[in-house]
Amino acid sequence: MKVNQIFVNLPVKDIQKTKEFWTNLGFSVNEQISDERAVCIIMSDNISIMFLTEEFFETFSERPVPKGDTTQVLVAIGLDSREEVDQLVNTAVANGATQHEEPQDHGWMYQNSFWDINGHGWNVIFADPSQLPS
Repeated sequence: MKVNQIFVNLPVKDIQKTKEFWTNLGFSVNEQISDERAVCIIMSDNISIMFLTEEFFETFSERPVPKGDTTQVLVAIGLDSREEVDQLVNTAVANGATQHEEPQDHGWMYQNSFWDINGHGWNVIFADPSQLPS
């Protein structure tokens, strides 16, 4: 079995601010499945993030939406270079995100991270598996 597409669903308070934040980072919107309750941000050909208003999100689960004082998921995304990793995190912070932790260089993997304007955690990585220690 092989997954052919991933949609991550995350609750947000404000669709328009969320849409502006992610388009300011350079991502595009799938307008066909976006409206006043949801915005679909395209991360790649096979990965999209569905940001849903808290009220709409709650229609998909019987569990309550977190109130912002817990972490239920950290989303990790991979880019093609260390420079792209830092560029994305710096652009996110310039657009209202907060730095999650200091960048970490593990030799074969470099990561930086931020909390977006809705409090969701994003680990941004560049990895070169050929550099993994033996």
